[in-house]
Amino acid sequence: MPGTILTIDHGTQSIRALLFTPNGTLLAKYQVKIQPYVSPQPGWAEQNPEYFWGKVCEACRGLLSSPGVDASSIIGLSITTQRSTLLNLDKNGNPLRPVIHWLDQRIATQFKPVKGLWGLVFDLIGMRDTINYFQSQAEANWILENQPEIWDKTDKFVFLSAYLIQKLSGNLVDSVASQVGYIPFDYKKHQWCSPGDWKWLALPQLRREQLPDLVQPGTIMGQVTRSAAAATGIPEGIPIIAAAADKACEVLGSGCTSPETACLSFGTTATINTTLTRYVEVIPLVPPYPSAVPQAYSLEIQIFRGYWMVEWFKREFAHEETRLALERNIQAEQLFDELINAAPAGSMGLMLQPFWSPGVKVPGPEAKGSIIGFGDVHTRSHLYRAIIEGLGYALREGMERTINRTRVPITSLVIAGGGSQSNAAMQVTADIFGLPTSRPSIYEASGLGAAIDAAVGLGVHPDFPSAVKAMTSIRDTISPNPENHKIYDDLYQHVYQKMYKKLQPLYEQIRQITGYPPSF
Repeated sequence: MPGTILTIDHGTQSIRALLFTPNGTLLAKYQVKIQPYVSPQPGWAEQNPEYFWGKVCEACRGLLSSPGVDASSIIGLSITTQRSTLLNLDKNGNPLRPVIHWLDQRIATQFKPVKGLWGLVFDLIGMRDTINYFQSQAEANWILENQPEIWDKTDKFVFLSAYLIQKLSGNLVDSVASQVGYIPFDYKKHQWCSPGDWKWLALPQLRREQLPDLVQPGTIMGQVTRSAAAATGIPEGIPIIAAAADKACEVLGSGCTSPETACLSFGTTATINTTLTRYVEVIPLVPPYPSAVPQAYSLEIQIFRGYWMVEWFKREFAHEETRLALERNIQAEQLFDELINAAPAGSMGLMLQPFWSPGVKVPGPEAKGSIIGFGDVHTRSHLYRAIIEGLGYALREGMERTINRTRVPITSLVIAGGGSQSNAAMQVTADIFGLPTSRPSIYEASGLGAAIDAAVGLGVHPDFPSAVKAMTSIRDTISPNPENHKIYDDLYQHVYQKMYKKLQPLYEQIRQITGYPPSF
């Protein structure tokens, strides 16, 4: 088979340069840990874009100088990045301020509500709070409100993916499948919104010419320039092929291109995704994101703080495991399976609703997390298992919403992301869903998905079905335990599904009394 494919996976915690063969074998990997963001003020999360670019260069140089790696074998390059991380560029393509990271919590408060016909429609269908939430979260609105001098100088407003592609190729272009955020993007047509769309009213300062040109995944966007080659070690002239945002690439790299197979991501944000070739809003007015496969949709439901809750538990409750891990020179998370296995299925009635961060509509912006059912028998093991179970319940609810909207049954699961390395978490998930649950052969599923986009764009494989068949495979499959599934099914049907409805009025009262989460 001809050559190798280089992919750059710019995640939240690290940047990985990966070298794949056309059959999906990972030949080499070089990982650089990064400081995800700095917080000049509480709740802020931003980073110098030149810092990110420098770390990309470091990862590429590290990979290409590794033993056995032949840079001359590279036939193409693709890049996948974290989503919803935005920056302002001046007319020379230079950053005007730090990037606003996707974990940033600042909000705009002085935006003008959408009025006119669109405003009337939103009021009639009860979506005013959701639209106000969109406007408050939009980074462009915050910059205009708080740093108008920056916005006045802004020539382009782009995601991190477009910035890195420009650094590599000299071209300001991006993939349609990297457009995930509070921007005027038409998620149905996979293009910038038409002039009359409500999103232009919600972001009145944005102009079409401030946004990059977009291409479909698998399209050649340019070549590595001489200056980029000198900085990264990648040979000059290597073609750069459009891929997608990290979640979309993870779905593709897990082989989940059929709507009957759901891809669960056990990452900082936990998600359940299915791929469909028709546009379906699983939650009304919350669009599906572009798939890493052209002209397809990734139907995604998010648990925003998801497997971040493992880190939260580690920080607040796992001091003993952290101490033991230091003694044994391992990661503390490797000991957490013992916590899960020390408690029975159902955690003896301890039920957790994992809404540590509110949603846009499901859950609503008033949502808060909750734990009910405590008794004197409960220990840290029960609490940790309840976290994993609560995430499983929330993702199962997402699956059922998806099935109800698509009318396509989901018959199997594939799990990717850091949490998938836990055998106990995999078993809990299989038991909650009652479905066979698999892991991809390659842990670097997001990087592999980007490589698949590149392989098709380069003509190494004739189409996406062929590329997925050749480049992806399953490592192992866990079957559900029927007895545990019965316990989980009863708790899910009779307790979990009723928790949010019963607690929602209390969440509203908490919101009104404390001002958290804020109303818009």
